Amino acid sequence: MFRFLHVADVHIDSPLKGLANYPGAPVEECRRATRHAFENVVKTAITERVAFVVIAGDLYDGDWQDYNTGLFFIAQMARLAEYGIKVYLVRGNHDAANKMTRSLRLPEHVRLFDSSKPETAYDAELGVAIHGQSFATRAVLDNLARSYPARVSGYFNLGVLHTCLSGREGHESYAPCSLDDLRQRGYDYWALGHVHECEIVSRGDPWIVFPGNTQGRHAREIGAKYCALVAVNDQHQCSVELREVDVARWESIEVDLADAFDLDQALARTETILHKLVERVDRELILVRITFTGQSQAHSDLLARSAQWLEQVRSTAITASSGRIWVEKIMARTTSVAQAYSEDEGAFAAIDRFLEELQQDEQTRDHFLATNLADVRDRLGSELTSLLNDPTRRIDLLAQIGPLLRDRLTNSRRAGPGRNA
Repeated sequence: MFRFLHVADVHIDSPLKGLANYPGAPVEECRRATRHAFENVVKTAITERVAFVVIAGDLYDGDWQDYNTGLFFIAQMARLAEYGIKVYLVRGNHDAANKMTRSLRLPEHVRLFDSSKPETAYDAELGVAIHGQSFATRAVLDNLARSYPARVSGYFNLGVLHTCLSGREGHESYAPCSLDDLRQRGYDYWALGHVHECEIVSRGDPWIVFPGNTQGRHAREIGAKYCALVAVNDQHQCSVELREVDVARWESIEVDLADAFDLDQALARTETILHKLVERVDRELILVRITFTGQSQAHSDLLARSAQWLEQVRSTAITASSGRIWVEKIMARTTSVAQAYSEDEGAFAAIDRFLEELQQDEQTRDHFLATNLADVRDRLGSELTSLLNDPTRRIDLLAQIGPLLRDRLTNSRRAGPGRNA
């Protein structure tokens, strides 16, 4: 019987570019979070006395700015070497062979799988055969799984693969394969990477597991992040236990402002929910996106003074959490008490999706604002227009455009044709 640790998508030193656009954001803490999460992985491996660690791609976020990133990894490998823990890893789309211009010699106990063809590494003492192939380029569109070797008789067979597995939503279709492709190899366990959501796809015959990334990097990667601790018995049967390793937790919460009259009442409701969040999430840093919902008399004030609301909410969060919570942004999904819900929610949803894309993609955002700047200035109040002069606050502006458009379109519908809304 032995145990091993399965980890993927560590993204050491991920730049977190979007977060830097928010004044006062804990940027340095978040940048260090990917390292601290990997340190937790190493600590877990040592504490649990695993035989080896498998890293299923995207150890790095891309080419290093300097050698400090690689030196950090080598230092963590040295810790594992002290306890006789081996490491097997493949490259993924972010750290593909042709993307990495810098490199350091890996220690003897670390095995990096080749990118030209699948390879098999053997541990005769444990009776383990580990099969893997790295990405040669970022956009690997071939089905790599079909080229993996057949199982080795009498061994515990472990496949390591960076893949979208039949196209998981929100992830590029790299190294696509099906469940049947994996099952046909006859392996006992597939250690997958690339998908950042933790998912146990199959619980036996074989086990197929995405542990997800080890540290959430933005507001869409919410909740706990894990590594998978796998125990293997003498009959090659597995059991999997997920261990939390993230140090900065992204969360998304909703605050219902129904019947709330003003900012003070909204803050009181927000504080109550934040207290519960702190009790539930045991992390030193919690990054939160708050969405206000419901029909409320505070609706108009929220739209008109969203920047002030955000700062007041951030202040409330700091007090409620003793500094552990930082509010990334607030989103307004409220309606006024006198306002009927629009029949065209589909159009509003499309607007929301487009604005969310602009907030996440810096190049698209800058192009959109540059080509529509004059038109936007004509339609926004002086407070929001002033944000256009500060590129670092344009994300805040985009967060406020959606609710204003929703309000304007709904009022236009209620006013009817031939009338001014």
